[in-house]
Amino acid sequence: MKEVLRRALSGAVYIILLLSAVFLSSDAFDFLFMTFGLACLYEYKRLVHLKGYHIFIAYLALWWTFIYLVHDRWLIYILMFLTISTNIVLLFFLFSKKDRLFQFHHKFLIGLLYIGGGCIFLTMIPYKDNDFAKLLIMGIFILIWVNDSFAYLVGSTLGRTKLFPAVSPKKTIEGTLGGLVFTLIAAYLLGRYETMINPIQWLILASVIVLFGTLGDLIESKFKRIAGVKDSGAIIPGHGGMLDRLDSMVFAAPFAYLTLKIFTYVS
Repeated sequence: MKEVLRRALSGAVYIILLLSAVFLSSDAFDFLFMTFGLACLYEYKRLVHLKGYHIFIAYLALWWTFIYLVHDRWLIYILMFLTISTNIVLLFFLFSKKDRLFQFHHKFLIGLLYIGGGCIFLTMIPYKDNDFAKLLIMGIFILIWVNDSFAYLVGSTLGRTKLFPAVSPKKTIEGTLGGLVFTLIAAYLLGRYETMINPIQWLILASVIVLFGTLGDLIESKFKRIAGVKDSGAIIPGHGGMLDRLDSMVFAAPFAYLTLKIFTYVS
């Protein structure tokens, strides 16, 4: 009972912090996710045993450049291509039977693009024509929360078939499908109130978020299994580390950003 209460309270504080940043100002939102990115990188460094602090400097330089200085869409697309390519490499790593650890430069580039790039594109998502679309980014957060919550609830009550037991023994196919169904319902409801994208596009975006969010969660689980730890950190009581909380968002962000750009060009 105490554990459930602790998880609920820490989760509520996290959500209030996020909502406050979104509705306070775009600068507050940007700063919050820059900070979240630093926390995730710190935990990633510990998981993969990456020495030095150069990655923090590189991340801050990359983040500042693409959030405040670069407005050329082709440079942004190049970063998106590099980030998605890195995530695809991580997918090969996820499904590989070998628990091989990367070399220093691999760990550095993967951390910079997988986490740094993910946080950058998560920050970019709400900006459209120099406007800050609060309801769009909140809708995406809602989809992620609905998927995580109902995947856990359905999996813990009805789950029988393991999804990927070698990496995440508790995650089930039933839970994953349950999360998808409820996320699609949430996306349909969002499509009726947030009209920046239409209901069909909300459903497509929800599917992308569930698919790549689940894969992102599994990738972080493999990092933790190789490191021999249960959580990436302990910054959020009852939830583990910041990377434990954001692994789905960070991995899915560049794919969600690409999906929204495709909507823009085909609409």
